[in-house]
Amino acid sequence: MSDDAAAADGPDLTPYGPLPTGGTVRPITRWGTPVMHAPQAPVTEFDDELRGLVADMVATMYAADGVGLAACQIGVDRAVFVFDCPDAEGRRVAGVVCNPAVTTPEGAGRRLDDAEEGCLSYPGAFVECARPDEATVEGQGLDGSPVRLTGDGLLARCFQHETDHTRGVVFGDRLGTKARKRLAKAHDKAADEFPADWPA
Repeated sequence: MSDDAAAADGPDLTPYGPLPTGGTVRPITRWGTPVMHAPQAPVTEFDDELRGLVADMVATMYAADGVGLAACQIGVDRAVFVFDCPDAEGRRVAGVVCNPAVTTPEGAGRRLDDAEEGCLSYPGAFVECARPDEATVEGQGLDGSPVRLTGDGLLARCFQHETDHTRGVVFGDRLGTKARKRLAKAHDKAADEFPADWPA
């Protein structure tokens, strides 16, 4: 997920341990690539290979000034995402979620936030996308242990956006025709700023 909130200093909270470091920055895979539009393979092995993949994802997310990144966004068919994203109070929360499932409030507790959204796999473009302003994501951490996180504000949007990626959904799929046209126009205008190997 794209935003300018990522910073060089560490997050305020990493509830399930620090993000892996030492990864290699990889080019970001763009919308239209098949891996971006198909459900991702579940994570079944919680090993050094997974840790290396996640370290590369973290390095790539920071290099692109993002607040979240799914494995498919570096071309890997695996249901895992990383994030370092502020909540509604500005507190930065970071983590890794494998095999994520997201839930949002229903009924009277459900409130929509129609803030702008962007995607590192469709860089340089933002448009309003209505999503619930609170979300809970459940899955597994790097060692396979259960994780459960609830967020609001941009963090809630991030959980929904990145979980969508693991299901082969890009946020453009959630837009109406006019909004998607505005998004495409902004993306095309910024295309020269994001070469094919960006941000590597």
